[in-house]
Amino acid sequence: MALLGPLGVCLAVFVAAILAPLALGGLGRLDKVPLTAPERVPFAGGLPPLVHAWSRYHARYYVMALVFLAFDMEMVFMYPWAVVFIREGATAFVEMGMFIAILLLGVLYIWRERALEWS
Repeated sequence: MALLGPLGVCLAVFVAAILAPLALGGLGRLDKVPLTAPERVPFAGGLPPLVHAWSRYHARYYVMALVFLAFDMEMVFMYPWAVVFIREGATAFVEMGMFIAILLLGVLYIWRERALEWS
């Protein structure tokens, strides 16, 4: 019964935090005012867009995204390793050495394939 008071206050604050922006957002809506042609063009530094918004990306962007994910996943595995390293000692050091060696092989491969060049 003692939790009902603080729980009710928290629930009321949460509901107010969700509903207040929705209610206040409806007051300043301008969607009923018709827009002129320049206002309908997407903003791009004051210049008209050069390509359509649905244009395709070059394949090199996907390669860079995959390389970024590989190194991002490396960091995800290295943080817990740093905590376990103190407890496990040499075994953890050897395992991380093998992990970094495999990643280094991947870096050498993408370097050989010239995936890091923007030519």
